[in-house]
Amino acid sequence: MTTHAVDASRTRAPAGPLMWLGFVVLCNGVGFLSSLTGRMGLYQELVRPSWAPPAWIFGPVWAALYTMMATATYLVWRHTSGARRRTAMTVFAIQLALNCAWTPVFFGLEQLFAGFLVIVAVWCAVLAMTIVYARRDRVAGALVVPLLCWVGFAGALNAAVWWLNR
Repeated sequence: MTTHAVDASRTRAPAGPLMWLGFVVLCNGVGFLSSLTGRMGLYQELVRPSWAPPAWIFGPVWAALYTMMATATYLVWRHTSGARRRTAMTVFAIQLALNCAWTPVFFGLEQLFAGFLVIVAVWCAVLAMTIVYARRDRVAGALVVPLLCWVGFAGALNAAVWWLNR
């Protein structure tokens, strides 16, 4: 009977552009909501190293990185299933939660060293995500490498800011 086939197709998650857009909205939405949790003017008040970028650069860079992360996540979601998909999505969720936690710690609580500890955890989670994604889809793995590099840079910046303001 075709009824079973029709029912099975109705239980599948949406595919294509809508699913990709969902991941984009999720990643950028989490980043945006996280940015509302602290005093963003704090960055301007802190002593920063000479190599620190201007504050205005962070928004566009994070938006691009979150969109690349969303695209990578969509590719992994699309090209895997079962336990492999669950593992990848779990690593993604842990990384996103840690990433989201950094802003409230650094800008909300104004805990610079604790922020550094969180960003080290974020970097480790992004590294794990990069490895897991690359094993499932090469393009997805490549799409999160810039995030890994940026979080490494942000970690070095966080450490320098903490050191200069201790």
